[in-house]
Amino acid sequence: MLQIKNLHTIAVDDGSAILKGLDLNIKKGEIHVIMGPNGSGKSTLANTIFANPRYEITDGSIIFEGKNINDLDTTKRARLGMFLSFQSPVELPGVSVANFLKTAKNNMTGEKINLYNFAKETNELMKKLHIPSDALDRDLNVGFSGGEKKKMEMLQLLTLNPKLAILDETDSGLDVDAIKIVRDGIKMYKNSDNAVLIITHSTKILEGLDIDYVHVLVNGKIVKTGDSSLALEIDKNGYKDYLG
Repeated sequence: MLQIKNLHTIAVDDGSAILKGLDLNIKKGEIHVIMGPNGSGKSTLANTIFANPRYEITDGSIIFEGKNINDLDTTKRARLGMFLSFQSPVELPGVSVANFLKTAKNNMTGEKINLYNFAKETNELMKKLHIPSDALDRDLNVGFSGGEKKKMEMLQLLTLNPKLAILDETDSGLDVDAIKIVRDGIKMYKNSDNAVLIITHSTKILEGLDIDYVHVLVNGKIVKTGDSSLALEIDKNGYKDYLG
């Protein structure tokens, strides 16, 4: 589904190199996890996959379902079936949750939405994510707690149902109960036809998930790949063995 080859990126504002020859392959049905110390390039990778203009690809390629997407903008990449959750979701004053979800769904599918079915499906998802029904009328993320914002991103993920979900520290700053709800959202989304890339510092979000691969990202490169036991090792010992 996603193939990243020898990816090099720089920060546009100062020209500093961040990703330095990164390779990654994700197949349908897989859950991949990327861990690494602060400043290693984890969020840069997520943003580069989604064509954030703050980062420029200087070498290498990003291939999604067999198509090189290096030259596609963010909107076109999203319409191919990619989704990115943010470490710090932005607030959108004046845009209600309901209108945001309907507009996003309509733009993703290009088809007119049956409002009755859409409302029914949305309310069912909100119950499963423990989101109160009146949240639909609130401005997106305005006045929301950190946990509410992350639950809202799970609602967006399940509503849009993309082919590839990239979750950039979705568990950041959450308490135990909120982490469980986010984890349950990932379980609801995951199937044999889609894939998930989780970027995290913690193993708590991974508990109960069927993880296929864990990658350690250090100084812009993946330096170690293993199974779920690698995450437990890092949780216990940190990154000292990979910082040489």
